[in-house]
Amino acid sequence: AALQALKRKKRYEKQLSQIDGTLSTIEFQREALENSHTNTEVLKNMGYAAQAMKKVHENMDLNKIDDLMQDITEQQDVAQEISDAISSRAAFGDEFDEDELMAELEELEQEELNKAMKDVRLPSVPSTSLPSRPGKLLACHLLKRAEDEDEMKKLAAWAS
Repeated sequence: AALQALKRKKRYEKQLSQIDGTLSTIEFQREALENSHTNTEVLKNMGYAAQAMKKVHENMDLNKIDDLMQDITEQQDVAQEISDAISSRAAFGDEFDEDELMAELEELEQEELNKAMKDVRLPSVPSTSLPSRPGKLLACHLLKRAEDEDEMKKLAAWAS
């Protein structure tokens, strides 16, 4: 009985393998059919597009298009020339040399700066000696800063 069961098992495994192969073949065929259908639709749509483009281009002549593009280019060149002519400096006021004018302007600015510097009063030098231990001064400054920050926090808390 055990031998018969083992034979049956082998037979079932063989059938399972055949069925699995058959299913794989069927799946491959189904995919091939789907791809063929997709390719057919794509080809059909490409044909429609080609016909539409041909219909649109029937009334177009490449020579006419080239002539039109040349006319556009010529008119753009004319417009640029007009724009350049309008925006170029007129000859009005060119009787002065710009370098001389710039030199005179710099001279006037320097005179103005010299006058302003004469009126500057420098602070007098302190007569007291500086502290001998800058660490204490720094510590006092940091302590004052911390107190100011605490006061600002209290003020902000009070305001909100």
